[in-house]
Amino acid sequence: MNSAHASVKPIYELPAGVTPRKPAPFLPMSRKEMDQLGWDECDIIIVTGDAYIDHPSFGMALLGRLLEAQGFRVGIISQPDWTSAEDFKQLGKPRLYFGVTAGNMDSMINRYTADKKPRSDDAYTAGGMAGKRPDRALNVYCQRCREAYPGVQIMAGGIEASLRRIAQYDYWSDKIRQSALIYSKADLLLFGNAERALVEVTQRVAAGEKMSEIRDVRGTAFLAPHGWMPEGWVELDSSVVDIPGKIDPHINPYADESERQQANQSDTPADGVQAIKIVSREARLAARREVRGRTVIRIPSFETVTYDPVSYAHASRTLHLESNPGNARALVQQHGERDVWMNPPPIPLETAEMDYAFDQYFARNPHPSYGEQVIPAWDMIRFSINIMRGCFGGCTFCSITEHEGRIIQSRSEGSILREIEEIRDKTEGFTGHISDLGGPTANMYRLACKDPKIERSCRRLSCVYPGICENLNTDHSSLIQLYRKARKIDGVKKITIGSGLRYDLAVESPEYVKELVTHHVSGYLKIAPEHTEEGPLSKMMKPGIGTFERFKDMFDHYSKLAGKKQYLIPYFIAAHPGTSDEDMLNLALWLKKNNFRPDQVQAFTPTPMAMATTMWHTKRNPLKRIARSSEKVDIIKDEKRRRIHKAFLRYHDPKNWPILREALISMGRADLIGTGPKQLIPPESAAEKTMQAPKGNARGGGGPGSVGKIPNRGKSPQGSTRNATGAIPRGKPTGHTGSAKPLGSKPVGARSHSGKATAMTKKPR
Repeated sequence: MNSAHASVKPIYELPAGVTPRKPAPFLPMSRKEMDQLGWDECDIIIVTGDAYIDHPSFGMALLGRLLEAQGFRVGIISQPDWTSAEDFKQLGKPRLYFGVTAGNMDSMINRYTADKKPRSDDAYTAGGMAGKRPDRALNVYCQRCREAYPGVQIMAGGIEASLRRIAQYDYWSDKIRQSALIYSKADLLLFGNAERALVEVTQRVAAGEKMSEIRDVRGTAFLAPHGWMPEGWVELDSSVVDIPGKIDPHINPYADESERQQANQSDTPADGVQAIKIVSREARLAARREVRGRTVIRIPSFETVTYDPVSYAHASRTLHLESNPGNARALVQQHGERDVWMNPPPIPLETAEMDYAFDQYFARNPHPSYGEQVIPAWDMIRFSINIMRGCFGGCTFCSITEHEGRIIQSRSEGSILREIEEIRDKTEGFTGHISDLGGPTANMYRLACKDPKIERSCRRLSCVYPGICENLNTDHSSLIQLYRKARKIDGVKKITIGSGLRYDLAVESPEYVKELVTHHVSGYLKIAPEHTEEGPLSKMMKPGIGTFERFKDMFDHYSKLAGKKQYLIPYFIAAHPGTSDEDMLNLALWLKKNNFRPDQVQAFTPTPMAMATTMWHTKRNPLKRIARSSEKVDIIKDEKRRRIHKAFLRYHDPKNWPILREALISMGRADLIGTGPKQLIPPESAAEKTMQAPKGNARGGGGPGSVGKIPNRGKSPQGSTRNATGAIPRGKPTGHTGSAKPLGSKPVGARSHSGKATAMTKKPR
């Protein structure tokens, strides 16, 4: 709970007398493998919802090998049959604990589309087979572990645990669900990147402490009796909205002495007599940090946020504001007779610690038990390298920041280059092509605040919105140097960048754009403007479309200089909170004008803990201070309206023309129906009229305003944690004039696109 970085122990420091364990070929998944290793039991058993791939891009492998390096015997139970406890007994009872994760994705996102339909495949399963994990897998797995061995200690972790650690809106059940701690009954929940907390907790459990009594580790959450508090701590009650209270001033590390003295004059006694105290600036700041480090904020209870959307929005805003490890305070939320207590986020790993975790032995292959079965996620990342983690973009629809944090944690050049050589030497099928040097964002490697003091005191939700912070270092030279060294490695023929690019950062470094476009784009580059209109962009915390157009000009210029024909693949979100029907129409007109025809479309999906999900559920904007009178956000929940928004993105698809004609007529924009260059869709053809003839059925019944049967929607992309649509340029450019009118009788606002650059944020890959 102490916020001081200086007291943090590096994860590579082992307790006295402990030596790293010799790496196993694979972490064992059967008793037979345990026997071959000479083990009578496992110290720790990791239960995961994914197929076991021994590669650092998969959490169970990265953490399993880290624990192995700490001297522990680690086993894996992958995708067990959850209908009974038998599969959870296959490795016996662990000496220390079960570590449980739903996998690399939240299980509900993994299993269902944005339309709540079951997916037909699973990228993290052998053979791509769907149905190998249950809904809310974390809770089910923890319960089965407890059923298999009553009294066993259980640690919950991974992205599902991280994003469901407090009461959260669940899109698939359309209700507020309690913290995962309530359902799973785990002794401890680890959130965020968990290496530091994992090592400390495991070492303490091995030394004899009970996991249920470990309550002072950053990056952990646990259940406690209502009102429990460590000795010497104070509670700041923020459980009620619109109640005046003391404002905790922002710490200014650069305030001069006179400012400090003036600020302290408010402490003068009523009689006017004040003793002179000479206290150094450093001592005063340290004292304030000490008090802050012993403060817990009580946010609205589960019961309150269940029936009061405004309180839910307030709780969400408070959690996000308390996310900087340098100044975050603990949070507590009541659930019935118990409290869910959340310690401050973990201190980010230093470069040497990142190297330590990623430099462990990995077989770099799926476990042999899968035979020749293809695991799609493995095929996608087998030749890619994770060079960093974290994202300071803060996109409201994205859960990366909530899980990995805003502070970028980068590996060293040496560690990354060694992994390239390992891929070359150990990964079957390598032909010389490295498919990615990236992470959550391709070009945030080694980017950070210019001053650590400012970084520790900052409470901004994004470093790049509404503009790039003046304290942010945007120098891409370290990344350029890494690219150049990587290209020189023997056996490497080509390196492409597969991670999403922050183009608002890239335009600050023309040299980087030139390097990227000249050497690391293979025909197409993914880019994510998400929208063109200020209304939805302001709710996403994304830059104006002018920034994208500036990047596109640079991309085209350097592609031409390199003698290459290359294209951008822009991604857009349909039906995001704050999007009007007119916004989608303007986006469609922009797409047509710029020759973009999206091939795949996905509507916004509310994911746990994301700020856009808060907007979706509460119709309030948590990016601003929450009050009963806070601005309302337009939410697109009506299924027909969501279909229309998606149809605007695929304006070129004849299947969407009937519903778009109806929408344009309703909006008073029938002038956009025609064959002219400034019109969006063609008029109804004779063939269409024949197809739309009355059939006498409820859906296409031929009544007034009938547009016939709505065509079936395509399934959304498997394995995506973002809301986007892919596009490739084709066709001839067109333009448009005029402004759209609202769809139906409800006003949807005026056109807001200005074409000016504001700022941007990153999305999940």
